[in-house]
Amino acid sequence: MKSEITKLFGITYPIIQGGMAWVAQYPLAAAVSNAGGLGIIGAGGAGADWVQEQIREAKKLTDKPFGVNIMLMNPEADAIAKVVAEEKVAIVTTGAGNPEPYMDMWKDAGIKVVPVVASVAFAKRLERMGADALVAEGTESGGHIGELTTMTLVPQVVDAVSIPVIAAGGIADGRGVAAAFALGAQAVQMGTHFVATKESIVHQNYKDRIIKAKDIDSKVTGRTTGHPVRVLRNMMTSEYLKKEAEGASLEELEQFTLGGLRKAVVEGDIQHGSVMAGQSAGLVKEELSCEELIQKLMREAKEVLQQMNTFEF
Repeated sequence: MKSEITKLFGITYPIIQGGMAWVAQYPLAAAVSNAGGLGIIGAGGAGADWVQEQIREAKKLTDKPFGVNIMLMNPEADAIAKVVAEEKVAIVTTGAGNPEPYMDMWKDAGIKVVPVVASVAFAKRLERMGADALVAEGTESGGHIGELTTMTLVPQVVDAVSIPVIAAGGIADGRGVAAAFALGAQAVQMGTHFVATKESIVHQNYKDRIIKAKDIDSKVTGRTTGHPVRVLRNMMTSEYLKKEAEGASLEELEQFTLGGLRKAVVEGDIQHGSVMAGQSAGLVKEELSCEELIQKLMREAKEVLQQMNTFEF
């Protein structure tokens, strides 16, 4: 399946793996790229030295293009931005901030810049800055979220810009891939299903929690703080939402969740940790390899698109 994004990135399939903090490390990124998609190393809140090591380890495992996601609110964002330029990473995706200060440096290094957006206004602004493509991420996604759904956000961003758009949020099977193309996207970005793949480094408890998730298990914490986060419900989310309802301060809520993602990913504490996952978790039924998952997505998407050709108008 070819698209503007597969041509732009030099990949076989229009599947991008989300740059999830603590999860998207080099084994996963390399496996996705080797399978024909675009793997992403998630810098999260890590330091520049860690990111450089991740990039160099990924290069040992794959000769395919891969990227790095940079959370621009990271105190070491400046140093990480320089590292990815020095290492000449193929693609950089960005979130939680404005990548404009780094655009020239990345462009000079031959890097494709792909910011994540949750609104049309920001999408148009980033196109003017020189972004090569955009990830339009709907509120169905896991982790930090915006307000618009994927169904409404993607076509509005597609209509507003001339650069390729990647759809993200709520996509976990071939039906979602086909739907994204129908909305005008040129590729999809997926996080939750890749968390549960064999190459993912997360604790098995985390993977099993996603696989066992039901449609009603997705919760959003932090709406009152202005920083909503989508997670799977557990004892931590119940207590957090209770504190929120009682009017707890931002400082108290932040302290309560401090280290929560690491607790879930590394220690496997799925009751007291932050099990970030999207609404698509209910669609994840088994632990597959990255290659098996991507092939499944493409097979299902092809079947859906072929079925659409049988409709009569």
